[in-house]
Amino acid sequence: MTDDEDHLRRWRLILGGEDADGTGAELSGVDIKRDATLDALYGEQSRRGGLGGSSPRVARWLGDIRGYFPASVVQVMQRDAMERLGLRRLLLEPELLESVQPDVHLVGTLLTLNQAIPERSRETARAVVRRVVDELEQRLARPTRQAVTGALHRAGRTRRPRAGDIDWPRTILANLKHYQPEHRTVIPERLVGYGRRLPQVSREIVLCLDQSASMASSVVYAGVFGAVLASVRSLRTRVIAFDTAVADLTDAVADPVELLFGVQLGGGTDINAALAYCQTLVQNPRDTILVLISDLFEGGDEEEMLARARAMVASDVQVVCLLALSDDGAPAYDHDNAAALAAMGVPTFACTPDKFPDLIAAAIQRDDLTTWASANDIQLAAPPQ
Repeated sequence: MTDDEDHLRRWRLILGGEDADGTGAELSGVDIKRDATLDALYGEQSRRGGLGGSSPRVARWLGDIRGYFPASVVQVMQRDAMERLGLRRLLLEPELLESVQPDVHLVGTLLTLNQAIPERSRETARAVVRRVVDELEQRLARPTRQAVTGALHRAGRTRRPRAGDIDWPRTILANLKHYQPEHRTVIPERLVGYGRRLPQVSREIVLCLDQSASMASSVVYAGVFGAVLASVRSLRTRVIAFDTAVADLTDAVADPVELLFGVQLGGGTDINAALAYCQTLVQNPRDTILVLISDLFEGGDEEEMLARARAMVASDVQVVCLLALSDDGAPAYDHDNAAALAAMGVPTFACTPDKFPDLIAAAIQRDDLTTWASANDIQLAAPPQ
């Protein structure tokens, strides 16, 4: 097949055939089946019900798209099907859940439907969530632990080690240029010390999660990160989820699947109430990092919410606001509240999961997070002019 013929074939699949496509290309072999799966989702009949209400038929369709398209395309088609064909309801059937290709968006959908999932589907739903969580942990756990433990050790170093903490071989090596022949010795200008033993708990991290439906992907990633951070002995990690009520999920943090099923996605938003609860958790302000993950659309007392954030910043709590913790791109968020937080010195921006370990490491070292974000090409919410 020539390049021109391949281009026409692709356009034929995109345009969907019939007289209006204008390509004149004919399909054969597996392309005919690809065209049928695309037409079921994007064709005219999809507006009249498409795949219909039959779970076995939907399951076959999901199996077809996994066979005919790469994983990245499958995920897009699954999300489109949920909206165009009403698959949210059909996801409640166990045979359908066993057919889907799990991803973060599907987990978010299952968490949104958590209270509606019938008993016969719950174990299947948990298995789907477990698969995604395990994959995320494999990808994210090691770089997170490395970044955090490295930052904790750097934060524990001293430039003026006590006599018993001096590493003499490294000190001599670092000062060889100061060797004094007449005295046959090295006069050290810089002492190199062993890293100080870290205290049992060096930092306290509070992940405060907005569980409104728009934050579903962020909640999934935050749940995984919460479990990973909780496994670092020098950290005390708490996970707080909120809508119009506040739920402390810290007791479930060892198992991210249990933690995620403790989330109630889709409610209202009362950030003020969540910050009020978080204030009660702060014991050592300078050693506390509060990560608020929210799009900042406040349904509670907005002025009081900002006043609480200002009070925590003034007490030396390191407050960070992530408008999203996902790969979904720039989120919709309340620009006025974001600007108000930025004006009081709270770094406010969206963060991808791959950047999050370095962000936490920088926060542990009390680096300037505004500078860190700029260095990582992350666009910050700007304070008002």
